[in-house]
Amino acid sequence: MVNDLIRDSAFGQIVRLASRGRIFPYAEELDSSLWKKFVNEEKSGHIAHHGDTNAAENGSEEEEEELSAAQGVRARETGQRYSGFSGREVNEVSGVKVDPEKGKDRFVIDWYGDDDPENPRNWSRMKRFFVTFEIVFLTFSVYIGSAIYTAGITSVEETFHVSQVPATLGLTLYVAGYGLGPMVFAPMSEIPYIGRNPIYITTLFVFVLFQIPTALASNFGMLLAFRFLTGLFGSPALATGGATIADMYRPKKQAYGLAIWGIGAICGPVLGPLVGGFAVQAEGWTWAIWELMWLSGFCWVFLVFLLPETSSTNILYRRTKRIRKITGDARFTCEPELMAEQMTGKDIALMTLIRPITLNFTEPVVFLLNLYIALIYGLLYIWFESFPIVFIETYHFNLGEEGLAFLGLLVGALVTLVVLFSWLHWVQEKQYNENGDIIPEKRLQPAMVGSFFIPICLFWFGWSARPSIHWIMPIVGSGFFSVAAFLLFNSVLPYLSDAYPDYTASVFAGNDLFRSSFGAGFPLFASAMYTRLGVGWASSLLAFLGIAFIPIPFVLYRYGAKLRGMSKLAKKDF
Repeated sequence: MVNDLIRDSAFGQIVRLASRGRIFPYAEELDSSLWKKFVNEEKSGHIAHHGDTNAAENGSEEEEEELSAAQGVRARETGQRYSGFSGREVNEVSGVKVDPEKGKDRFVIDWYGDDDPENPRNWSRMKRFFVTFEIVFLTFSVYIGSAIYTAGITSVEETFHVSQVPATLGLTLYVAGYGLGPMVFAPMSEIPYIGRNPIYITTLFVFVLFQIPTALASNFGMLLAFRFLTGLFGSPALATGGATIADMYRPKKQAYGLAIWGIGAICGPVLGPLVGGFAVQAEGWTWAIWELMWLSGFCWVFLVFLLPETSSTNILYRRTKRIRKITGDARFTCEPELMAEQMTGKDIALMTLIRPITLNFTEPVVFLLNLYIALIYGLLYIWFESFPIVFIETYHFNLGEEGLAFLGLLVGALVTLVVLFSWLHWVQEKQYNENGDIIPEKRLQPAMVGSFFIPICLFWFGWSARPSIHWIMPIVGSGFFSVAAFLLFNSVLPYLSDAYPDYTASVFAGNDLFRSSFGAGFPLFASAMYTRLGVGWASSLLAFLGIAFIPIPFVLYRYGAKLRGMSKLAKKDF
């Protein structure tokens, strides 16, 4: 496993390039006859017959008989090494005659079966768990960058002589950056020629470097500009991370992987004030940024050496390139490459810039769920602004101790994780059919429970945060927000992944844009709202918003299948 991880990492691919494949070789480079194992005779026959790898929609009986009677390369196996094909009238891989008008003489490389070890969904359990940990670590390293800054807002005010609202822009612009970034980076990761790994490694490297001018900012405008840019380049983990999880886990197990990934997303905002609080208290706001650089820099080095590519389309494309090089035959291709060949520059631009937005606003299911998640995200960030008021002004915590108050959310998430995993194992796994599919709406059942915990948390927190009540009570109440957020995120993301499997990264990018827009805007008026209304009534106002959105998962559970049936992009056959 370790050799495979290193070989398929950025470091391993650079070493392969430098050594021309002599170091870290693949199986087909050691045995050039393996192309016969990887080639798909059926798909090669279809493309020879009518120019498409899928069976013809209105194929005649004669066509079916011709395809079934053809003798493919494995049936004619002689055990000899490849020496090139001379015949062009017949597709040598499938034995099917190449139609002169519609057919193409191509040899389609594919997974050699359901157990092909190069397919990320066939990786060993330990390998999948390790790569999941890497994505969680990456997500945590970026997500902590938003909340770690909040501990230094007062220090920023003093350093640059600005008021609280402008100082808060350092938080909101960072969040806005990682909302906009996935609009480009996430769809790019779906292009077979690129894959996910180059996006992760390149953008994280820039993210790490940009922490230096952020910490050394000589004026307030420079600080805000680089906070936005670091958020922008740190963004791929926040949208593409979910797609990476979906790459490795079959639908029946995806919810587990997404739930673990969600822990990384929750730990960032929760531990940010704790990690940053003591540093800012001792050395000022710049030390929070240096901590972020050290953490993300270590993460980058770790991923460079040990993060493999998970995009199945990119893995097949690279396998095809190797076989073309070994055999010297340009007719070898794969389905992802055939799809990419048909894409124009306009198509790529539409996919990267337009698709996440159009999916969000033209698909009612996507819009409603993204709106709900955006509300939760916005409520989280505006509610976080009340913590200094409650724990510093009311309970007289210092800056470092205030960070400890956020641990209630982490405890709530961990407890919910155990309950959710138990429910997934004992209840939801039994709802899958024999093909390993589940009706997407059944994913929403935890969200129907979690929706009630947003108002419970906010009412509890708001009215228990007073000097006459012990400080542990609002911390206990805060844990219910994690219950709600965890159940909602781990229902909505698997639901969207199941309902739009061909557009997962784009759907997640639109989700990230929507929720980041709310997360960026809400904190700007948080201080004024809590100051004027008080903690109790301000939290209650947020709770009432949470109540207004409770019906969404119930409505989609009832009518989601009908809405999917009206969509041209959603999957319907479950």
